[in-house]
Amino acid sequence: MTVGLLIITHDGIGTVLFDSATTALGQCPLPTRLITASRDCNPELLDARAREYLRELDDGSGVLVLTDLYGSTPSNVATGLLPNGRIRIVTGLNLPMLIRVLNYPELGLAELAAKAESGGLNGIFLIPDDSK
Repeated sequence: MTVGLLIITHDGIGTVLFDSATTALGQCPLPTRLITASRDCNPELLDARAREYLRELDDGSGVLVLTDLYGSTPSNVATGLLPNGRIRIVTGLNLPMLIRVLNYPELGLAELAAKAESGGLNGIFLIPDDSK
């Protein structure tokens, strides 16, 4: 059994990140679905699609939901899926986060959510300008 992955983002951000990550890794080791929220989307339709995908993805191991921006439509749709003991939501999706998640397909839901968070946070660096 494997944790499912649901990515909900604005205007194709998730698709670009997912394609980049799977190209770099050569595969996608987790069952995955993507939902794109356009500017004029209907949140009720997004909610219905998210619930449908949750049913498809959850084999009993749960589903990790990644969204791009906390407090936005994708995040609100994900939050609307709660309470559900078999999902975890991590916001702030970036490429290091997604690559980290895809590198640990054997982990359980809670551990995979923690990897997502650490991958996102640890993938951010301020590179100093030492030329001054």
